[in-house]
Amino acid sequence: MKKILIRILIILAVLAAILCGVAYYILTEFKIEDIEVAGSIHYTDDEIKQFVLNDEYFIDNTLLLNIKNKFKPMEDIPFIEKMDIDYLTKNSMRITVYEKAIAGSLNYMNRYIYFDKDGIVLDTSATKLDDIPCISGMSFDSVVLYEKLPIDDEDRFMLILKLTQLITKYKLRVDDIRFTSNDEIIIYEGDIKILLGKGEDIEEKMVDLGSILTELKDKKGTLDLREFTREKGSASFKKE
Repeated sequence: MKKILIRILIILAVLAAILCGVAYYILTEFKIEDIEVAGSIHYTDDEIKQFVLNDEYFIDNTLLLNIKNKFKPMEDIPFIEKMDIDYLTKNSMRITVYEKAIAGSLNYMNRYIYFDKDGIVLDTSATKLDDIPCISGMSFDSVVLYEKLPIDDEDRFMLILKLTQLITKYKLRVDDIRFTSNDEIIIYEGDIKILLGKGEDIEEKMVDLGSILTELKDKKGTLDLREFTREKGSASFKKE
C-alpha cells in the first residue's frame, strides 16, 4: 500500500512539473512584444491596444488572447463595429479596426449623442469629436443607446439624416448645424455662417458648397444659400 502511495505521489509530482513547465513555456514564449493597429480614426493606437489587452483582465500573451477571443469576442465598444486580430508570429499581432459610420451628433443635456446614417444612437459622450457635425436646436424626452433617435417629426428626422449624409458625401468640414425657431437650417464652417433655408433643394446647395467655401477661404461672414439653385447660382456673401 505504501509503495502504491509513493508511486501515486511520484506520478502527481511529475505531472505537476510537466504542467509547470508547459505553463512557463506558454507564458514566456508567447509574450506579446509587438502590436500593429490599422483602421482606427477616433481612437489612438494605445487606446485600441488597451481595449484588446485589458478586456476584463490583462492578457499579454498571443496564445491566451487567441483562446479568450474565440470563446468571448469583444463587443459594445463605442464607435467600433468590429476588430479583427491577426497573429503574425507567436510574439506579434495586428489589430484591424472597423469603425461604425458616424453620421452626426446632437447636443443633449450637456452630452453629445452620436448616431449613424439610419438615426440609431451609437454612443453618448461628454467629449465632442472635431470631425463630426453637431446639431443643436433639438429637444427630446429621452435618448436610448442603440435605438432610433426619438424625433417625432418624421420629415425633420429625414432632413437631418439627409443633411449629415450629404456632409459626409461631399467631405465638408461642418462644425455645427442649427435649426432655428422657424425651422430654417444654419450650418457653420469655421468663421462662415451658412444659411440653407428650410431644406428645399438641399442637395443642389451641398453639391456646390465645397467649391464656394474654397473661394471664401480665410474669410469671415455669412453665406446666404436660401435662394440658391444650380441654374440661378444665386449665392451672396456678406463679410463681417
